[in-house]
Amino acid sequence: MESVKHSKGSIVLDSLHNRLRLRLPRSLFNGKQTYLSLEMNDTKLNRKIAEQKIRQIEADILNNNFDFTLAKYKPQVHLAVVHNIKPKQEIKISELWEKYQAFKKPDCAPGTWRTYVLQERYLEKCPHKRIEEAPQIFDWIVLNIPTDSAKRLLVQLSACCNWAIANNLITTNPFEGLAKEIKLKKLSTEDDDINPFSKEERDAIIAAFKDNTYYKHYANYVQFLFLTGARPSEVIALQWKHITNKSICFQQAVVSSVDGLVLKDGLKTQFKRTFPVNAQLLELLDEIKKGSTFKPGSLVFPSPEGKWIDTHNFRNRAWKTIIKSLNYEYRKPYQTRHTFVTMALEADVSIPQIAKWVGNSPQVIMESYAGTIRKVAVPKI
Repeated sequence: MESVKHSKGSIVLDSLHNRLRLRLPRSLFNGKQTYLSLEMNDTKLNRKIAEQKIRQIEADILNNNFDFTLAKYKPQVHLAVVHNIKPKQEIKISELWEKYQAFKKPDCAPGTWRTYVLQERYLEKCPHKRIEEAPQIFDWIVLNIPTDSAKRLLVQLSACCNWAIANNLITTNPFEGLAKEIKLKKLSTEDDDINPFSKEERDAIIAAFKDNTYYKHYANYVQFLFLTGARPSEVIALQWKHITNKSICFQQAVVSSVDGLVLKDGLKTQFKRTFPVNAQLLELLDEIKKGSTFKPGSLVFPSPEGKWIDTHNFRNRAWKTIIKSLNYEYRKPYQTRHTFVTMALEADVSIPQIAKWVGNSPQVIMESYAGTIRKVAVPKI
């Protein structure tokens, strides 16, 4: 791998004869070019480790704690590493897991980190702590954790051990292949649980929200979901700066994390997506502007408190109340997305165009929605 050009004065990750080294800023050494050998082969995993080292040095420079002898940043020689490896029976899963998570965290999405924290809690409850107790750990996981969560935890434990092997912490991976022992039934997700509303049901739901004393605040939000087919997480993140009279740019989402709701850049399946504004949608947006603080950074659909809408609270309180009042079969708010796609198909909009609008592949649209179209009359051929 070749080194990448960086701005002047930065630390550069370099490769010489397939060995990684850091090229340090000349300004630190009176104009003299200085390198720090990392004693590691040039691999994808080792480059991530090297990036951690760069962040450590940059932090020391910023805080005036830089070690000009470089001793603090030099890797330990192999003999020292061998002597520091704990005997096999003394290595605990929790120790490896903690180091592995520290390695993963800088590039970890909020939702993924939330899963890691939950998995850590599972490991804390497990009575078997040592790595050679992998068979007992496997048995405990299978008996005490939901099947899909158990499989994901075993996948991560195997990945953790592979990382530990690469870093000379252990020599074998006792969790290799154990996740394959768990067979999952195909579970229904929001994306494939398709049960759309009819046009009459859609209009009745929107009207019921508008007429409800407690939940009319959400009427525009619900109508927007039905008119765009966007995911709720994308809609609650929308700001006025993302909207013009001609198009809407979805480019961020609000997701759950360990610390509650957080905003993340990018969408579920793509970085951003543009949706055209038709006359029906423009009328809705103009109506919203009349009663809102119309500033570029303002939320288009804030909660009654002016914050992000909590989709779980919305579903359990407002949505369930309205659906029950109409005596409809209960369906989740995500069905607004499936309703839009189904209606677009019934209106003979092309599959590639619909896929582009909602951020799915044409194949997903074709395979998932073909059975939901209500046009059943035999065409003239």
